[in-house]
Amino acid sequence: MQRSVVRPSPIFLGLIALTVAGGVLTGLDNEYQSAGTIAGTWLLVIGGWAVSLCLHEFGHAFTAFRGGDREVYFKGYLTLDPRKYTDPVLSLFLPLLLLAAGGIPLPGGAVWINHYSLRSKGVESAVSLAGPAANLGLGILITIAMALTNPAPMLAAALSYLALVQILAFVLNMLPIPGLDGWGALEPYLSHRARELGAKARPWAPLVLFAVLIGIPGASGVLFDVAGWVFEGIGGEPWWIVGYSNFMFWR
Repeated sequence: MQRSVVRPSPIFLGLIALTVAGGVLTGLDNEYQSAGTIAGTWLLVIGGWAVSLCLHEFGHAFTAFRGGDREVYFKGYLTLDPRKYTDPVLSLFLPLLLLAAGGIPLPGGAVWINHYSLRSKGVESAVSLAGPAANLGLGILITIAMALTNPAPMLAAALSYLALVQILAFVLNMLPIPGLDGWGALEPYLSHRARELGAKARPWAPLVLFAVLIGIPGASGVLFDVAGWVFEGIGGEPWWIVGYSNFMFWR
């Protein structure tokens, strides 16, 4: 079963095609804040973020599958199809909307994992960490690809911003806040009372975090600073600033 467990859905392949189309449009136009560059950057970043959301959830599901939870296979979580998630609106639409509105990649809903079937607390932690690891890995891959291919300036800017978005998502998800994967990695080792309190806070804590990042001056700057340090550590270039300007062109 494990050899044929990954079956990418047509929707996931369509998201990849949308991302590629955005890259082509951005590379062909290659003018700062022109209509073509803005449209291409939007397609590339939004499409790439949607792809990474699928990969993030797939990371959780595949690690759970390898750790003993066979239900994720039968629920369709290993098809990279966002329609199979617990709530496609929370898992895909809301994160896309928040990224488009605020430039912050807040994570969405997650796949359902049968934690009782997992082999150990270590596996439970690994399941939570697998999602952020997918974002970090994608950010590294984009950065390496840019270094090897030397794309046109506006395409490099868009790709650089998409890579930074992945690092931002990694940093955000690693926060030990209920509803985020950093909390999920710690939860198996917490007391029963702490896990109960975390379960009560899980539905709204990420949205409160987003409100803090948007509403409190300087809060998002701290997030971007930390992500910037990680981004520089993997070899990222400051081209992302231009990509961010093209993406958030109305600001």
